[in-house]
Amino acid sequence: MKHFDIIIIGGGPIGIACGIEAKKNGLSYLIIEKGCLVNSLYHYPVNMQFFSSSELLELDKIPFISKENKPRRSEALEYYRRVVTTNELNINLFETVIEAQKDKEGVFHVKTSKDSYTAKDVIIATGFYDIPNPLNIPGEELPKVSHYYTDPHYYAGMNVVVVGASNSSVDAALECYRKGAKVTMVVRDSEISSHVKYWVKPDIENRIKEGSITALFNSNIKEITDNSVVINNNNKEITIKNDFVLALTGYRPNFVFLEQLGVSISNDENRTPTYNTETMETNVTNLYLAGVVCGGLNTHTWFIENSRIHAVTILTHIISKYRYCRF
Repeated sequence: MKHFDIIIIGGGPIGIACGIEAKKNGLSYLIIEKGCLVNSLYHYPVNMQFFSSSELLELDKIPFISKENKPRRSEALEYYRRVVTTNELNINLFETVIEAQKDKEGVFHVKTSKDSYTAKDVIIATGFYDIPNPLNIPGEELPKVSHYYTDPHYYAGMNVVVVGASNSSVDAALECYRKGAKVTMVVRDSEISSHVKYWVKPDIENRIKEGSITALFNSNIKEITDNSVVINNNNKEITIKNDFVLALTGYRPNFVFLEQLGVSISNDENRTPTYNTETMETNVTNLYLAGVVCGGLNTHTWFIENSRIHAVTILTHIISKYRYCRF
């Protein structure tokens, strides 16, 4: 069994930042990622453009040069790949953490799909993109339903329902419409979300106003069938012809994994994990949270740009404990 000072679960930008800080401080570490490098970013829509500027996505002051002020997915993938390779970070890809437990001596035992490890400290930087929020309706399991969206070409000429009105939903609706799909948006609220990128919001609102994209506000899907979708629209039931449903209803952290490790989760609607905001340490000693996982269901709290500092915060606290133990 291999032992490390720190095991970092999650190979996204914040997990990478933690690995950089661990290496800079001379600690042995391992980053474990269940998919490819920056797996969540890889599964973003192929044409996605970030809300943030490239400078705000940089790690360890390593320049992120992009063609536009706001970089695109492909540029981000290349940037983070170069950060990992240039720093020669110790990262295992396509390796899934199956379980992690802490023994009586305070050592964490981490079992994965490929090996087993031990560590004194563990950092969870798993984000929230892996578990979709379900619709919990009949027909959600049909092959034509997806909780992820990648490329609009697939939906050319089809009748597509897009559920939601956030950035991902709006991007999907606009791109599919421009590839020739007949798009209907089903929106729970009375308007497009205020969180939508400011340069995109007028576009979707104008397309709805002119009738290029149909938007059913104050609505929710009741049932999905092979050829149609049943919708509750302002308390009236309507049925429309449908080929595909993009249920872009948001995602959630892996609360089961956090609770198995002993992390306390709030009982309110946000289900926020418990951690010390000054150290990022959870209620479990030597177990830390980093990145967007800290926000629970409130996924608009943490982003790459404002959680990069978590890496420095965590490693500063870990180093201070190591120094204390040595004396």
